[in-house]
Amino acid sequence: MKSLISALFILFSVTAMADEGMWLLNDFPTQAVAKKYKFKATPQWLDHVRMSSARLTGSTGCSGSFVSENGLVMSNHHCARTCVQQLSKSGDDKIEKGFYAKTLEDEVKCPEMEVNRLVGITDVTTPITKVTKGLKGKKFNDAQKAAMSKIEKDCTGGADNIRCDVVTLFHGGKYHLYKYQRYQDVRLVFAPEQAIAFFGGDPDNFNFPRYDLDVSFIRVYENGKPLQTQDYFKWSEAGPKENQPIFVTGHPGATQRLLTISELEYLREYTLMKNMLNFSEERGMLHEFQERGTEQKRISSERLFGIENALKAYKGRFQTLADKTFMAKKMAAENTLRRKVNASPNLKKEYGDAWDEIAKAHEELKKIYLPLKWIENTEYNSKLYGIAKALVRAADELPKENAKRYREWTDAKLPSVKLELFSSAPIYDEFEIAEMTFALTKMRENLTVDHPFVKKVLGQKSPEELAKELVKNTKLKDVDYRKELFEGGKKAIEESKDPLIMWARLVDPDARQVRDQYEDDIEPKIKRSDEKIAKAAFAVYGSNTYPDATFTLRISYGAMKGYEENGHFVKPFTTMAGAFDRHTGREPFALPNSWLKAKSSLNLETPMNFCSTNDIIGGNSGSPVIDKDAKIVGLIFDGNIQSLGGAFGYDERDNRAVAVHSSALLEALDKIYGAKRIVDDLKGTASVKESRK
Repeated sequence: MKSLISALFILFSVTAMADEGMWLLNDFPTQAVAKKYKFKATPQWLDHVRMSSARLTGSTGCSGSFVSENGLVMSNHHCARTCVQQLSKSGDDKIEKGFYAKTLEDEVKCPEMEVNRLVGITDVTTPITKVTKGLKGKKFNDAQKAAMSKIEKDCTGGADNIRCDVVTLFHGGKYHLYKYQRYQDVRLVFAPEQAIAFFGGDPDNFNFPRYDLDVSFIRVYENGKPLQTQDYFKWSEAGPKENQPIFVTGHPGATQRLLTISELEYLREYTLMKNMLNFSEERGMLHEFQERGTEQKRISSERLFGIENALKAYKGRFQTLADKTFMAKKMAAENTLRRKVNASPNLKKEYGDAWDEIAKAHEELKKIYLPLKWIENTEYNSKLYGIAKALVRAADELPKENAKRYREWTDAKLPSVKLELFSSAPIYDEFEIAEMTFALTKMRENLTVDHPFVKKVLGQKSPEELAKELVKNTKLKDVDYRKELFEGGKKAIEESKDPLIMWARLVDPDARQVRDQYEDDIEPKIKRSDEKIAKAAFAVYGSNTYPDATFTLRISYGAMKGYEENGHFVKPFTTMAGAFDRHTGREPFALPNSWLKAKSSLNLETPMNFCSTNDIIGGNSGSPVIDKDAKIVGLIFDGNIQSLGGAFGYDERDNRAVAVHSSALLEALDKIYGAKRIVDDLKGTASVKESRK
């Protein structure tokens, strides 16, 4: 694999040479962009862009954008897949056949989807670092978490429609408070058939050229009516032009460009390698499950899609970290910074030990990796066990002071937790048993038969016997029963004879023990060392740069541009005609009937997908691509295979974001799906009566 640019050159300088960076909206490189693209982003433009962007939380973990004054939000099909599948049923597979709400009354609420809009950013670095100054270990972690929880609670003011998150930037170099407007009444408006949303399937995934209509439209409601908003992205029917500036706003999930060598080695050998092995085996199990019948295929398709997507992404990242040239460059960059720090007596005293300390912490982490993964950081692939675990934790955590709870149980987080906990989404026993059996089998295999925890939770039962017993006899599929247990608190949980609740209580002490060992002994060392390295880098190189991605709003700049691959030039866009040329009638290259029937009415020269130099990563799915006038020119849905190394660095030569063209979206909505009311909404011509029903 071709090596990437030196990590320190990437991360501690602003260069007009490369379209690099997932930038904070309150720290955008205005001058660099103006120099390269002759466009100067004003504070007003950036504020409008921020307010027009959206985040989809919960099981989606995606981005989106407001695209009409009537609360219409655009994202990817694969970002709404969970909702679409939850709204499906036997004989009505909306993943396969698609969905279109012909009237406002036909729009259906997504059981677990939440949309966030970022309304404010505040630097809280000083109050966070002040309370942790001079502290180590558990005292450091407790003080930091308490400060974060207080800041978040004060920010929400007790309002359920406000979400506040303290975000760690530069791995502790800075802390910002992000304040969101929270919307939990989110309704599905449109999703095409899976056959065109993921046309080309796994063979085309993370590749280009592409021919996908990976889009969904949802609508945000407020007080039972479509949200009325002045901030939204208007539509460009023309789309992007080559070498003209375009921007992507979204919520990149996580990059690791600032990690040390020891952290990257741990990521490669543990997180990536072990997860790849586990996902590969689960994929095989899921394929076998789907062979049982049509209904089994329907209820497991969402999980299989996610596993295959993650597996391909992990493979790409692993290959980058296994590349000796790349790792040598990372090592050289790290050594350069360490030499500069050690050359200054003051810097050496403050920060010189950070790299060795973080390496030692990861050696400790390796020792508890397996119990941490298989006892605490798991729901055993079971939604029902996830519910049981949450109810047991809620009973213990909620009576505590807000500042002393686990971070996911603070007051600021509760509305999102409740949304999923009390979801009415269907749960299927057969699939639950199959997935839980697999996970328990892997738990026993990894921890070994003789591990005290394995003996404790399995007893004399096989994984399959235990899974069947728990799933078939629990009452947790009943939402009212969940609410009864939640509201009854610790007394209700302790008195419950529900087998899953009782089993979750059996697991919980061991899970807490290993979690507390990590959070009290190991995590503080990593946090403190990361913070030191960030401050050392600021001292040596300055802070005029962007932090690693944190699933918070960022903006990247770039242009539609082709690239060289294996000795030939890859054009920057495809056309709708290309989709028909690629059609074989066999999955995954089989266009849906709606497309085949509409072929004669389409302008086949309409641009379909395009690639650009915008710097993105997972989490940017569903991000809008806009021009300098803040008009929609595309919809991000993927990157090419070279972009997978973008988790660790960026190379403009062939790192590409992949998007649906705005022209293709209108052409398909109008001529294939007859979705006139969506087209009118996008064009701003929807009637007042329709928009305010």
